[in-house]
Order: sequence, then structure tokens, then C-alpha cells
Amino acid sequence: MTISRAEFPPGFLFGAATAAYQIEGSGFGGAGPCHWDTFAATPGNVVRAEDGARACDHYHRWPEDLDLMKSAGFDAYRFSTSWARVMPDGVKINPQGLDFYDRLVDSMLERGLKPFQTLYHWDMPSALADQGGWANRDTCHRFADFAEAITETLGSRVASIATINEPWCVAWLSHFMGIHAPGMRDIRATARVMHHILLAHGLAVERLRGMRQPNLGIVLNFDHAAPATDAPADHTAASLWDGIFNRWFIEGITRQTYPENVLAGLRPHMPQGWRDDMPTIGQPLDWLGVNYYTRHLHSHAAGTPWPHLRDVPGPLPKTQMGWEIYPDGLQTFLTRMARDYVGDLPIYVTENGMANADQLEDGTVTDRIREDYLFAHLRATKAAIEDGANVKGFFYWSLLDNYEWAEGYAKRFGLVHVDFETLKRTPKSSYHALRRAIARND
Repeated sequence: MTISRAEFPPGFLFGAATAAYQIEGSGFGGAGPCHWDTFAATPGNVVRAEDGARACDHYHRWPEDLDLMKSAGFDAYRFSTSWARVMPDGVKINPQGLDFYDRLVDSMLERGLKPFQTLYHWDMPSALADQGGWANRDTCHRFADFAEAITETLGSRVASIATINEPWCVAWLSHFMGIHAPGMRDIRATARVMHHILLAHGLAVERLRGMRQPNLGIVLNFDHAAPATDAPADHTAASLWDGIFNRWFIEGITRQTYPENVLAGLRPHMPQGWRDDMPTIGQPLDWLGVNYYTRHLHSHAAGTPWPHLRDVPGPLPKTQMGWEIYPDGLQTFLTRMARDYVGDLPIYVTENGMANADQLEDGTVTDRIREDYLFAHLRATKAAIEDGANVKGFFYWSLLDNYEWAEGYAKRFGLVHVDFETLKRTPKSSYHALRRAIARND
């Protein structure tokens, strides 16, 4: 069952999202090395040891990609500006990098697309990673410098700025689980990064507000945490995961506190004086971005180190990533954020999408399962609006099949198929279905 633009409030924005390292190609344009280049070059970290050196070559093919956005009838484009492209050594400006984003934003506006900029989508300059990356407090100040530098060039033309994309991935996935760059498994580094990534957000907001830059927000990812059974220990495990994944970052910002059940494990490893940073972290947002993909079931894992929990496979249909398809979780988080944390503040669904083993056959890609996924989550968004959440837009992840981090090029999330040999773009059936759904009748 499809859904149409007319079923959403006037002014509701439809768009798609990408990230610089995943599509641009980092091997040209004066970009410096980033910690993903190092991570990918280490055997065993990335499928087939693939990296983002060429990616989708969006750096050279961006006019075609923006035309695809326009042809789809999108209102807005969520993109990221690469820190390693703008400041290859983390300090000095690369004029080629600024010029690229200058032209890119102008061209979005020429096509009627509102530019939704993300400052950090995981591509840290290697020079800063060498100094400890996000575990080093000084990196937070270098990030504020980057925010100021790119905003001096783009700020008057972008519709909004998100400071950080998915701090849980930056902190926990990358420093506790070791699945993303820099690939650490260290609880002490994790505790520091869980805090420093929010401090970087706060310092950047401070810097940009001092420049009178409007529409500042952050993009948080949320994972529906449910107990595997009704056993009290499994409920405790699910509550702890909810604290680690969902509550830590939003409560740090909106309440200037961290969940006590998470601090029980991280407190001994937190940076000295962390409480003094909470007013900087807790500055008011202008909007909140919600990324949502799936749910996980959790059970207590006795005899293991903190956090004493494990995932249990769920019964629902799954995407190519092995993630359960659970649209109700999106409605839950949108209404929960409005009810418990941000009130009537504008909320955007900044990412939602699925990986699928799409096949190009006779020049076309039929991905009905993605159409069903997409429309189910749009209906969940509509239901949240009807429940009172002030949701202002929905960005599908992603416009293009791209470099999917540790999965290399093996997982396809795009509305547009990319042949990674020829780089030919082919809109999938989901692209055409969404284009029809959001077509304007005025």
C-alpha cells in the first residue's frame, strides 16, 4: 500500500541522504587521508578490503546525481561535507575542497533542492586520528574550527546544519565493538568518546551560534530495544541497551545528564571533569534528526563483562544486513522524542532505508521489497504526526548504492543502482515508486 504527498502536512519535506566518504571518492580533489582509509587498509576490517578512494565518484559526477534528485521530485538533499577534504591535515584549509562544496550547494539551489548539511559523517583526518581522535579532548576544539571554516563559505545558503551524524556509531560501534574506524575495543576510550562526541557537538553549536547561523541540530540514531523474554533479567538488559544506544545522547543534550544504568559501567572511565561540560553539551537545539532502521532483542548474559547482555535473533523478516523490519519502532521513537525530550521542536527522519541484494536485469532493477519497506515507514511517520509529533520531513537512505563502511560495496541501500565497475546509475523501481508518491498535483 503506497502513500502520497497529499497525506502529509503542507510543507513536509521529502528527500534522500548521502555521506561524503561513501560516495565522493577520497583519492582526488586535495582530500587528505582519513581514519577510514587506514581502517580499510587493515586486513579483516572491511569486506574484500574495499575503501572509499573512488566510491561512486560523486566528486566528478555530482551534476548527474543532483539531476536524479530533481527528477525524483525531492524537496531537499541531506549531504555531508568531508572534514578530510576541507582540512586535509585537520588544521589548514584546502581551497579545492571549499570550492567543491561551494559549487555543489549552488547547484542544489539551482535545482530547487534545500541543502541539509551534516558536518561530520565519520571521515576524521588521519592527522587528528594520530593524536587520539575523539578520545582526545582537543579534537573537539579542532572540530569547532572545521565547523566555523566550512560555515563561513556555505552558511548563508544551507537550510540547516547537523553537527554530528550518529554519535553512537562514532563512540560505541567504533571504540567498544571495534566494527568501524578506528576499530578499537577499549571501554576507557569508549567512555571518553561517548562524552567527547557530544562536547564536540556543543562546541560547534556555540561557535556557529556566535556566527548567527540558524537551524542547528544533531542527527541521532535509535534502535528499538526489547527483551528477548519476560524474564526480569532480560528486561534489565533491554533497558541498559536502551540507555547506551538511545538515551545517552538525547539526555546529555536535553537534560544535561547521562543515564545512571550506563554510568554504572562507564563512570570509572569517564574523562576528568566531564560534568563541567554538560552546559555546553546541553544548549538548545533548533531541530532533531532521527535515524531509524531496526529493532534488537536482548537477553542477560551471565558471566560476561559489563554490559552483561547479548542479542537474540528475532522472528521478523530481515534485510540484507540481517536487520529486522519493524516500522512500528519508527513511530515509537518519533512520538517518544516529542513526548519525553523535545516537545514541539521540529523533528526530521534523517535516515531510514534497507539493504537488499538488488540485481540489474535487462537494464532495470525491481526492488519491490524496498518499496514495501519505504512505504511502511512513511506510514509510521504519518502515524507519529497524527499522534502529535512535529515531524517536518523524511530523508531516505540512500540516494545511491555506495560504500557501506565495513561492508564495502557488498550491501546496496540505494534508490539508484550503481555499477561499481562502470559507475553507471540506474534508478530502481523504488525510486520510481517514490517519485510517483511525492509528485505534486498543484
